[in-house]
Amino acid sequence: MKSLLQEKCVACRADSPRVTAQEIQELSPQIPDWNIVERDGVPHLERVYKFKNFVEALAFTNRVGALAEQEGHHPALLTEWGKVTVTWWTHKINGLHRNDFVMAAKSDELYQTAQAATEKAA
Repeated sequence: MKSLLQEKCVACRADSPRVTAQEIQELSPQIPDWNIVERDGVPHLERVYKFKNFVEALAFTNRVGALAEQEGHHPALLTEWGKVTVTWWTHKINGLHRNDFVMAAKSDELYQTAQAATEKAA
């Protein structure tokens, strides 16, 4: 199976397919720290990332925002002291698309890079 990190987001239309239960099962091991949460009947991928302070949380938020612009797919971001909640779903289909899993994996990669840089600086 191709790694989600190697994929790019594809443009979605209102008739784009949602991921199936089988696809969710296949893709979820690549993003093990993410949860599927339902809001108003719409499934979302969500993860809370932890940081030492607000400055690190805000920097991560900005990196996720830059990635979102680059890929043309945008999450909900909640930045708080010491944590950032990232929520991916595809608005046009009111559900989950493969793009959401791609972006979750890329968000994890950004986090791992940020954590490694913080540890190196310490």
